[in-house]
Amino acid sequence: MRLVRTLLLLLPFVWTGVLADDVEGSKDHPLLSRMPGYHISDYAHKDFDAFEFTTKDRKTVTVEGRKTIVGYRPNEGVRPASPLQIVRNCQNSLAKVGGKMLFEEIEADLGGNTTVQVAKEGKEAWVAVQIFDKGAYYTVNVVEKEAMKQEVFSADTWRDQIEADGHTAIYGIYFDTNKADLKPESEPALQEIVALLKKNAALSLRVVGHTDSTGDFAHNVTLSEARAKTVVTALTTRFGIAANRLSAHGVGPLAPVTSNATDDGKARNRRVELVGR
Repeated sequence: MRLVRTLLLLLPFVWTGVLADDVEGSKDHPLLSRMPGYHISDYAHKDFDAFEFTTKDRKTVTVEGRKTIVGYRPNEGVRPASPLQIVRNCQNSLAKVGGKMLFEEIEADLGGNTTVQVAKEGKEAWVAVQIFDKGAYYTVNVVEKEAMKQEVFSADTWRDQIEADGHTAIYGIYFDTNKADLKPESEPALQEIVALLKKNAALSLRVVGHTDSTGDFAHNVTLSEARAKTVVTALTTRFGIAANRLSAHGVGPLAPVTSNATDDGKARNRRVELVGR
């Protein structure tokens, strides 16, 4: 009887709720498990993307790499955890794997935000936990830092991208700083552009040079056009592509694909694009 009375006394303090299914295709990030009684309501993953993290003195840092965003809501009938409880739970879990807290802000009546940097075994990850509506919804935003892989894709991939989006970025064409001469390692990309044009006889292209934001604006515009002209010249004189199928243009830093705040971002913005015409 004593045990029964004890259990009856405890019942009001036991949180019960209806289990909810996680959104299809989702999972917790390996660095951080969910709060008890919560399910995944939103999920997104990209092999390469950027996220802006808040750090000391409210300064922000843009980190690029593998990005995962997981959104959580409490199951039906479960009382939301407090913003402080969610923040502390996440900080303590990440501290066990070497996490360093860079920012914290908690407003009990609203939500909270914390940024934790994790460096382990030569790898670096940044985690931002953002709490909304007094804990009724929170997100775990993780970026596993890495530079974008500079890949030379196939002619067929480029054709598909041009047909779908009107343009494609080429990251396999290289120049020395402030110069427009092609470097020898650009050869594989040039060969693939030739293959693209030979396989698609009706295709005409604008070759557009892009730079990062370092240096003088007018100089960058001129440099980007000179680089595009170098590519066009190589395609017409070395590989016999008809000159009327190609034109060269330069836009300097006017069309970035990401922030220029980091070296990795600048590397992504320095590119040549092929635009269908």
